[in-house]
Amino acid sequence: MSVPVFLSDEAGRTADTIVLDGPEGRHAAAVRRLRPGERVDLTDGAGRVAECTVTAAGKDSLTAEVLRRFEVPPPRPRLVVVQGLPKGDRGELAVEMMTEAGVDVIVPWAAARCVTQWKGDRAAKSVARWRATAREAAKQARRFHLPEVTEQATTAQVRSLVSAAALAVVLHEEAAEPLSRLPLPEGPGDIVMIVGPEGGVAEEEIAAFREAGAVPALLGPTVLRTSTAGVAAAAVLLSRCGRW
Repeated sequence: MSVPVFLSDEAGRTADTIVLDGPEGRHAAAVRRLRPGERVDLTDGAGRVAECTVTAAGKDSLTAEVLRRFEVPPPRPRLVVVQGLPKGDRGELAVEMMTEAGVDVIVPWAAARCVTQWKGDRAAKSVARWRATAREAAKQARRFHLPEVTEQATTAQVRSLVSAAALAVVLHEEAAEPLSRLPLPEGPGDIVMIVGPEGGVAEEEIAAFREAGAVPALLGPTVLRTSTAGVAAAAVLLSRCGRW
């Protein structure tokens, strides 16, 4: 079995012993039932890692001895996925799978054809659920850099992301160029990929993104759900840019 990963700000500090408490400690001690002598990795979510051995287990906390510390550089290029808001709990499914695949930034997008609307308290709660999903999926996948889940973005804000990207792609079922054959940038900069909602990307949105520099691309011969298109396209890009 792989060594479990938990989040702790202490991972980036210098103490020889770390007490893991709060929700992370409770999960480690009460749910995972880690016991003295077992290995655990602690990370601050920004690339700093402490490899540890559990020395004591309480009811809702662990004490761990640090064996060594190291830092993992952030992956490059960064992959940013703009995700049109899916219906129901499919948003959390999309976030979970994209986090496991290695997506670095997930941007919830209020596209014109979104059936789901995030407004007021619902917006705050929905972003919080996406962030919690990303955090748990990152630990499961042993990621030492947590993905960023931004606030909900408008089409104008997505257009700004497109303008600043080294490469921006809009997944579209009528595109002529397949994603697998798009030329990738050689220099630094983000790759931004836009995934539309269930109703697809509106023509005016496509036009705005193309004007900002985005390239429409075909993912494959079948039409995927919005909740699975992002992870499938991420796999293609992560393989092609050498991160996989």
